[in-house]
Amino acid sequence: MITGDHPETAFAIARELGIADEGTPVVTGYMLTEAGAHDSPAYANLVASTTVFARISPTQKLEIVDVLIREGEFVAVTGDGVNDAPALKRANIGVAMGSGTDVAKEVASMIVVDDNFASIVAGVEEGRFAYDNVRKVIYLLISTGAAEVILFLVSICAGLPLPLLAVQLLWLNLVTNGIQDVALAFEGGEPGAMKRPPRKPSEKIFNSLMIHQTTVSGVTMGLIVFGLWYYLNTYTKMDEVHARDLILLLMVFMQNFHVFNCRSESVSAFKVPLRRNIVLVFGCSQHKAFTSSACTFH
Repeated sequence: MITGDHPETAFAIARELGIADEGTPVVTGYMLTEAGAHDSPAYANLVASTTVFARISPTQKLEIVDVLIREGEFVAVTGDGVNDAPALKRANIGVAMGSGTDVAKEVASMIVVDDNFASIVAGVEEGRFAYDNVRKVIYLLISTGAAEVILFLVSICAGLPLPLLAVQLLWLNLVTNGIQDVALAFEGGEPGAMKRPPRKPSEKIFNSLMIHQTTVSGVTMGLIVFGLWYYLNTYTKMDEVHARDLILLLMVFMQNFHVFNCRSESVSAFKVPLRRNIVLVFGCSQHKAFTSSACTFH
C-alpha cells in the first residue's frame, strides 16, 4: 500500500486487509528522503523492508515502483488521481479506476469500470484460465503432430509402405485436430488456479514440463501405431488398403483419448470431470462416427 495518508491510518487499513501485521513497519516519505537517492542500496533496502508506505509524494511513488521493477518484481499499480499517473505509466501493468481522472485512465493499461478491486482478481483468474487453455491446445497439436511424424519416419526406416495416404493424413489433421483443438479451448478453469504462484514473465510456453509431456506423448502414440502397422504388414496377409484404414482408426482413437489427457497438465484425465467440457465430449463422439463412416465408405 502506497498512500499519502497518515501512517496510523495506512497501517490500520493495511492490517484490516491482511497486507500488514503487528510487526510490519510503516515507511514514510520522510524516511525515504533520508535514505538518499532512489537508486542507492539504502533506499532499496528500505523499500524491501515493508508493505505499507504513508505520506508518500507522487515522485516517491514513482521511485518505489522503479525500485521494485529494478529488483525483478512484476509490478501492477492501481490508482485514480492525476498524481498516480507517473506510477501507472511506469508500472508493468497500470490499473485505473473507472471513476478516476482522465489522465489516470489515459496512461493505464486497463480500467476497472466498476471500481471494484475484486474485479482485478477475477480478471487475473480468467487470464490464467485462458493461458492454461492456450498451453493445452498447443500441447495437443504438437504432440499429435509429433506422433504422425514419428510414425512415418520409423515406417520408412523399417522399409514399410507409407502408413497413411495423403488424403487420410489430411483428414486426420484437418478434421481430428480441427474439432479437438476448438473443443479443448472451451475447457473450464481448473480449481486452484489462483493458488499457484505467478509464473515468471520470462518463462516460455515451451517450458520443461511442456517439452517432457509432448515428447512422451508423441513418442508413445507414434510407436504404438507403428507397432500395429508393422504387425499388419509382417504377420498378416491384409492388403494395404484395409490396413491403412485400421491405422487411421487407431490414430483417431489415440488422439481422441489423448485430448482428454490434455485437459490438465497436473491432474490425471480420469480425475477431470467430463461435465467441465461437454463440447469436447460431443465433438469427439461425432468425430469418431464420421471417421468410421469414412473408412466404411472407403
